[in-house]
Parts: sequence; C-alpha cells; structure tokens
Amino acid sequence: MSFFFTIESAIALLIILFQVPATAILFSRLLKGRDRISPLEPKQPTPEILGSVSVVVPTLNEALRINPLLTGLSRQSYEVREIIVVDSNSQDGTPDLVKAVQDKDPRFRLITDDPLPPGWVGRPWALNYGFLSSSEKSRWFLGIDADVQPHPGLVASLVTEAETADYDLISLSPQFVLKYPGECLLQPALLMTLLYRFNPAGSYTEQPERVMANGQCFLCKRSVLVAVNGYTSARASFCDDVTLARYIAAQGFKVGFLDGAKVLKVRMYEGARETWKEWGRSLDLKDASTIEQIWGDLWLLLSVQGLPILIVLFYSLISLPPLLPIIILGKLNICLLIVRFALLLAIAPAYDLQNARGSWLFWLSPLADPLAVLRIFLSAWRTPKEWRGRKYD
Repeated sequence: MSFFFTIESAIALLIILFQVPATAILFSRLLKGRDRISPLEPKQPTPEILGSVSVVVPTLNEALRINPLLTGLSRQSYEVREIIVVDSNSQDGTPDLVKAVQDKDPRFRLITDDPLPPGWVGRPWALNYGFLSSSEKSRWFLGIDADVQPHPGLVASLVTEAETADYDLISLSPQFVLKYPGECLLQPALLMTLLYRFNPAGSYTEQPERVMANGQCFLCKRSVLVAVNGYTSARASFCDDVTLARYIAAQGFKVGFLDGAKVLKVRMYEGARETWKEWGRSLDLKDASTIEQIWGDLWLLLSVQGLPILIVLFYSLISLPPLLPIIILGKLNICLLIVRFALLLAIAPAYDLQNARGSWLFWLSPLADPLAVLRIFLSAWRTPKEWRGRKYD
C-alpha cells in the first residue's frame, strides 16, 4: 500500500469526499428503522368507529384495473359511511362498472366532477371535489386510488391506528404487485430512491419538509381538511399527496407514514416502459420541495445509490495501483453495495412476485440503480405536460 499521489488517487479522494457525507446521512436515516412502527394488520371495526369514514376514489379511464378496488371496498365493514367515486368523464366504461357495484352496495355513489379549473391538476381537483361532496357527519376522509387492492379490515385498521396514536393524517406504503421482467428489475430500484431520501415507513419525523406520504391510501381527519381548505394547497402539484401532507404537518398536525403491505396491494403500471414514464415523473417530489432539497436529494442519490454499482464494476474490470485513496474508495462502495442488497432483502415483503415473469430479476435490481437515479435527475429538470391522459400548459 502506498500514499503516493497520482491522478487516479486524486480522483478517488474527490469521490470519497463526495460520497462520505451522503453515506453518513443515509446511515443516520436507516438507523431510525430500528424504532419504526410494525406493519399494520387487518382489524375488525369497533362500534365507536362505525360510520366514521367517507371514502373518495378519483377515476379517469380505470376500467382495466378498478374491479379489485371496488370489490375490496365493498368488503369493508360499516365503519365506511359512503364510497364516492369521482369520475372525470371516463370514456372506457369505468362508470358502468361503478354503477354495477352501486346496485349491490348502497354506500357507493358515482359523481362527475366539474371541468378542470385553471391552475389545478386533475387528481387533487377530483379529490377536493369528492371531499366537498362527502358527508359532514364523517370524522375521517379516505382518498384511495383506482389501482389499490384493499384487504378486508383495511379501513378499520387505519382508523384504529390513527385514533390510538392520535394521528391527524396517515398514509400507507402498499405491497406492490409485479408481473413482467422489466418491472422486476426497474421498479425496486425506483422505490429505493424514496427509501434513501426519507425515513423508512413507520418512522416518525417532526420535520415537515421530510414528511413522506402516499396518496394511494390517504386517511385524514375531516376537520383538518376543513382547516386547510381541502386540497387547495396541492392544487397545482403532481405529487399532491406529499405536498398536502407536508403542508398539514407544517400547520402543527401529526402526520404518519406507515407500512401497509399486509392490508393493501397496488398494481401501479404495466411494464417497465410505463413504470419509467408515469411513476418516474413524480418521484422527484419537486412540487413538494425547495430547490435546496431537490439538489440535496440528487446529490445523495448519486453518491450512495447511483455510483456504488458503477465503481465496483469499474474496479472489477480495471487494474488500479494499490494506493490508499483507491483502496478506501473501493471498500466504501463495496460497503454501500452490501447495504443496498441488505435493503433489497428488507423490502422484499413489499412485493408480490407470485405471478411475475422473471421474478428472479428482482434480486438483480441494484444493477438498475444508475437508471433509477438518472430518472430522478431527468424528472427534476422537467415540468410534466401530461398526466393520466390529461395535457397541461
């Protein structure tokens, strides 16, 4: 081993200085996982929560995937007062599917939202429209997406946890259903960008700007939504769930993001191409973050997720002199790669791979980390012009 200064060792030293602070931040966040709340379990409702929840589902051409949601909601007990489906003039038969369930379950109600006003994104507009149309007798508002597959006992579990722990808002991370090889490789790498930037699900933070949320299953006290004027604060956001949750947290309310893998599944997108395009464009969370946060997150992701696999592969292919900075850099990135595979093992319960083709590619998803980080960079520099079939100026 030598300390002799070369161009290679100088480059290695610069990369070390770039990566070490990010590594320290990552480890400090991951250590919080030791104290995180256990995943929610399905629960039976108690008399105190009966009729306490209004469910609102925004829809736009969801006929191919909404049936599991409608079936799952119909299996929730009577803690659910009403289920309002807010349709934005779907042209694929979505309203007919809702009406068929409505004939069997009187809690369902289908409404059509007004034309999208200037300055609003479609999803928060539909959710706000549903909120204003919901019963004032409900204590809780539950926004839930058409791609969610709820287990029986989901809503009772949510409300019980919220009231026991005195949360004003709770959202859940789901179990993701994967089907195709490209998804198995790419989707876990994209999900890991969230885990690297924020505390694990079930960990509590008092910093509003670091609050995480998932609008696929988003339970909030009705009184809190009234106090913040519904979804108005997130009206122009393409990540309205995080924007609204952080706004609510900044007003002093208690916000939680918990592990819901045992109470709901989600089938988000069909294939790697749609996953890259649709999910990738909102994962940067720029609509809910300051410029400083965005650049800080990009630096962290590049340092601890994007570079390690590339550096380790480079070391395995190129013979380098045994200089101290080069050795330290190699060991640092091997360590980061070991952590990455350990996290992959930790998030495995968050995936349903039973019917996935090429499910073995899930275990190779760290190879897609540079692509996932690149997707966040691309998204951070672009404003979406289209979302769920709607075009925006």
